[in-house]
Amino acid sequence: MSAAFAALGWLHALSVACLLLGAACSILLSVQVIRHPQHMTVMNVVWPVCALFGTLAVVWAYFRYGRLATMEAHHHAMERDEKPPNMTQTPFSVMVGKGALHCGSGCMLGDVAAEWLAFLVPAVAVWFGWHSLFEEKMYAVWGLDFVFAYALGIVFQYYAIVPMRGLSPGKGLFAAVKADTLSLISWQVGMYGFMALAQFYLFPHLTGDRAPVNSSEFWAAMQVAMVAGFLTSYPINWWLVRSGIKERM
Repeated sequence: MSAAFAALGWLHALSVACLLLGAACSILLSVQVIRHPQHMTVMNVVWPVCALFGTLAVVWAYFRYGRLATMEAHHHAMERDEKPPNMTQTPFSVMVGKGALHCGSGCMLGDVAAEWLAFLVPAVAVWFGWHSLFEEKMYAVWGLDFVFAYALGIVFQYYAIVPMRGLSPGKGLFAAVKADTLSLISWQVGMYGFMALAQFYLFPHLTGDRAPVNSSEFWAAMQVAMVAGFLTSYPINWWLVRSGIKERM
């Protein structure tokens, strides 16, 4: 951590507290999905990952609506020849939010992997245009972020859509690309936008320096950036779910 950040003790303490809260929420939901697996298997990953940035809001959403979509709930509904409770008791607005979080979990994992890879192996950023296309390393890393996030997003969508629709691998992949592309782009717009604001204005204004990747301040800012991504992707996910391109969750 740079001297500028060390001198601003309250910002460091706040950042650490936010990251610890996210970790605690993620552990809590990890235990929950192990004890009560989701009917849609990929959601067992989505809930704990999204709790890393959504913290208490995601925990509330899980206990209020996520528990309606467990395997036990689905089995009980099938035994009574009824629709599963997540389809009858979840408001459409919440279904849209769950769809956005589904996309966001891939973005979160992809961005974390890409940021650390570029930090530990700077040559990767060069491959993505640093010094050739961009003087600013962050722009090149954003390209790497997008590739990782998009790849994971497609995988997550594939394992959500194929079991629900009974599609072949080829049709499932096409449907996953169709469902995830606009959602992921809109999410990354919000995430990139906030990180640009934080790195080019907020951190320099507060400390005189940008936050390095190996600092708690950087990752606390990333938590907020992911929330910004959720907000910018929500309208797109509303349309995708309403039009049937994405599944209702």
